[in-house]
Amino acid sequence: MKEVVPYKNQDGSKKEQVASMFNSISKKYDLLNHLLSLGIDIYWRKKAIKILKKHKPEQVLDIATGTGDFAIEALAANPKKIIGIDISEGMLSVGKEKMKKKGFSERIFLELGDSENLRFEDNTFDAAIASFGVRNFENLEKGLQEINRVIKPGGIIIVLEFSKPYMFPFKQLYNFYFSNILPIVGKLISKDNSAYTYLPESVRAFPDGKNFLEVLEKVNFKETKWKPLTVGISSIYTGKK
Repeated sequence: MKEVVPYKNQDGSKKEQVASMFNSISKKYDLLNHLLSLGIDIYWRKKAIKILKKHKPEQVLDIATGTGDFAIEALAANPKKIIGIDISEGMLSVGKEKMKKKGFSERIFLELGDSENLRFEDNTFDAAIASFGVRNFENLEKGLQEINRVIKPGGIIIVLEFSKPYMFPFKQLYNFYFSNILPIVGKLISKDNSAYTYLPESVRAFPDGKNFLEVLEKVNFKETKWKPLTVGISSIYTGKK
């Protein structure tokens, strides 16, 4: 996967730049997420958690949890505990405040953590979930290997991620919106010149569809599946350990 970074004129690894970018936009992230996806991101998360429910997990790891929206949605699967990790302190700060307000702090625990170097023991979680985060990994294979390590045998990974629609005219409309409208609106609201230019670039560079299933299989996930959503704008990927 070609490496795409948010701030092309700055030094620092992709990981450092991504953390800095999310710190910068954290206060406006939830608003922009729902606004720029026209609210469809909420529906996508619900579709992914429907799959999680079938597995009745007790311990869930939410990778790149951001402000914790996916972790909150995962409560519908009735786990005993959800741990959400993220490399952005700014996003976690917003997320922790959200958990307090909603009364979820006893079931959802948010902490600073790097998906490529997880602090957890082998075979800890029944499931690992991630929404719109894996494309930001500095090393995709290493991150997925680490996730595989901490999932119990028979456990599931569920990844919700942007993908690229191929059908006319959705492909053309999507590309126009993603490349022209989204960066302008994102810049106006977030005040970050690069964050919403990075988004379409990172989606274009991400190995979506069957290519992502191949990466999951390479790091020893089995029974991999791919489900496109909303004419392929996003996709749900699953695999078992």
